[in-house]
Amino acid sequence: MRQRYAAEIAAPKVTVEHEPITGERLSIGQGFRALSFKHARFSGLMDPLVMVDHYFMSEPTFGAHAHAGMSAVTVLFEDSVGLFNNRDSMGNDIDLEPGDLYWLKAGSGALHDEKPTPGSRTHGLQMFVNLPARLKHDAPEALHVKAVDMPQIVSSDAKVRLVLGRSNGLVGSSSPALPLTILDAMINAGGEFEHEVALGHSQWIHVVKGSVEKLDGERLITIHSGEAFSVGGKPEPVTLVLRASSESQVVVVTGEPIKEAFVQRGPLVMTTEDEIEQVEAAYRSGRLGGLSD
Repeated sequence: MRQRYAAEIAAPKVTVEHEPITGERLSIGQGFRALSFKHARFSGLMDPLVMVDHYFMSEPTFGAHAHAGMSAVTVLFEDSVGLFNNRDSMGNDIDLEPGDLYWLKAGSGALHDEKPTPGSRTHGLQMFVNLPARLKHDAPEALHVKAVDMPQIVSSDAKVRLVLGRSNGLVGSSSPALPLTILDAMINAGGEFEHEVALGHSQWIHVVKGSVEKLDGERLITIHSGEAFSVGGKPEPVTLVLRASSESQVVVVTGEPIKEAFVQRGPLVMTTEDEIEQVEAAYRSGRLGGLSD
């Protein structure tokens, strides 16, 4: 909780355009490395996402820590090896398997610890998803979705895991907070994948490997491995079309923008600095609970 970052975000302007953003390299100790994407680099178009880390973890790194005012979302890729243990102050102690999702809606505050079990190597995304002011003081809750329970969209061009939400007539699990869709797509060379974006929802697209082309209005955008591209919510229906120039893995996140100012201090995302101080005081005094042994 020593990391401090504060920013205010206004309503994204759909006229704002930018080029694909390369993730910032982040290494902690010998067991954690990541490409990090933070909202400030996306001109507000990443809303409701606050940050996303595309990471590899092979040993415990962060220890128990507090979250509040946001959701901490873990998406494991299928090439993860072994188990990824998640514990929280609601009493959950779950070994995630490759491909699983774990959504911790922290709300008013919760403790969290996550780490690979001995001999495991975790590959996935850690997303901080903002909560609107009206939900920041909700009681915390969690959602675990097993990979085997995720619908798949399969064609000759692609295999797409519906990690959360809706796509192509299929319905997966629902977010405990605002509507959000997460797609983990493997697209063959020369193949295409389409997704109907819900009205007004933003798009965040990250290429894990390979390269894809996306038609954005009149522009053809090429997104390479290690890059992300974001589009603000639009008032008309949008069909997202991705074409892979080589065998590619792409993550698509579409969600309802919150369009509210917020303050972030590490894993705490509240509306004001005073609220941040209140959460930190609750953490220090033990009022956020503890983790099971």
